[in-house]
This record gives sequence, structure tokens and C-alpha cells, in this order.
Amino acid sequence: MYDVGDLIIYGSEGVCRVESVGAAPVSGADKGRLYYTLSPLYRTGHVFTPVDSGVFMRPVISRQEALDLIKQIPDIEGEIYETRNLRFLTEHYQECFQSHKCYDLVKLIKDVYLKRKCAIAKGKKLGQIDERFMKRAEDMLYGELAVALGIPKDDVSGYIAESVEAAAETN
Repeated sequence: MYDVGDLIIYGSEGVCRVESVGAAPVSGADKGRLYYTLSPLYRTGHVFTPVDSGVFMRPVISRQEALDLIKQIPDIEGEIYETRNLRFLTEHYQECFQSHKCYDLVKLIKDVYLKRKCAIAKGKKLGQIDERFMKRAEDMLYGELAVALGIPKDDVSGYIAESVEAAAETN
């Protein structure tokens, strides 16, 4: 169980702060269950969810885990997933999110980046599904890394680029 003030990843919502644990402050909620009141860090509103909900929850990664992940980025191989079947493409990308691992989000971003690069080289544009999932992966990843590193979410992309570049120069 999480405590008030904990920062967690909640399902596809991303980073949330646990505001309270107790009875849900909404009518119709089961009075015999404990609920988390969560505040998403990157949007307004609250989420009320049972403590024993089936929705995925985990603590935000540590600063060291974030730094270790960033060090791994140059070694994560991107691959282009080609299919004309949009349902299969969507399912492929959904699998990356269902693991709830930052590594898999980096992999998805690199895959779509590579796919975009190849499309541009052929004089084409990247598909909407690819763009949408890449944006979603960046939002989820950058939100968690921002919290772990103690920097604004908007600075994460630049931080990663600088870190990867600095590591390449030392090798």
C-alpha cells in the first residue's frame, strides 16, 4: 500500500501523487473499501481508485534508475515495425505500454523515430498511429524521468540528448 505523498505510476495516467487513503469522497463508492485519491502531476483533476484495484500501480523509478536508463539509450536497438493492418500496429504499440517499463517506452520511441526517418527518406510521412503512440510514450517517459531527476518535464528531452552526447564524446 502507498502512503500519502508517494509518487506512483498509475495505469496509463502516468505520474500521480497519493493525496489521501481512505473512504472515497464520492457518492456511490463502496463504503467498506479503502480508496486512493490521486493527483496526476501533468493534468488537472483527481483519480479515485480502490487500494486493491486491478489497475497497474508502481513507485516512480529512482534517480539512479533514471540515470542508468539514460546510459542504456545508445545501446537500445530501434527496429521498424511495418504492417498495413492498423489493428496489429496498435496492438504492437499497446504491448510496450502494458509492461509499464521505462525501457520499453524508450524502445517504442526509438522504433518510431527510426520509422519516421525511413519514411522521410522515401518522401513519405509517418502514420497517425505511429505519431500518436510516440507522443504518448514520450509523455509517459518524460513525466517519470522528470520526477526521478528533479527537473521540469519540458527539459527531459534536452537532458537526455546532452547526456547521450556527453557519453559518446567520452567513449
